Amino acid sequence: MKTIGASEAKTHFARLLERVAKGERIVITRHGTPVARLVPFAKPDGERARRAISRLKAFRKGRRLDGLSRKDLRDEGRQGRTPP
Repeated sequence: MKTIGASEAKTHFARLLERVAKGERIVITRHGTPVARLVPFAKPDGERARRAISRLKAFRKGRRLDGLSRKDLRDEGRQGRTPP
């Protein structure tokens, strides 16, 4: 991963974007301390999200907290709240 100073990054930002678009990762530093990272944009992985949701649904089945259901906990959290 390439490291570049903030001042140089500002001067050559368009070129840095071209490099990142080709897959390179770049760390931007200020006075030698990393402050940002330029990385290629990754499209959301729909299948990965569906698997995560499926695992969460399976995890929650039959789980209770001290005998309270999810609905009980939600309703308890709403008590004492004033409407907006």
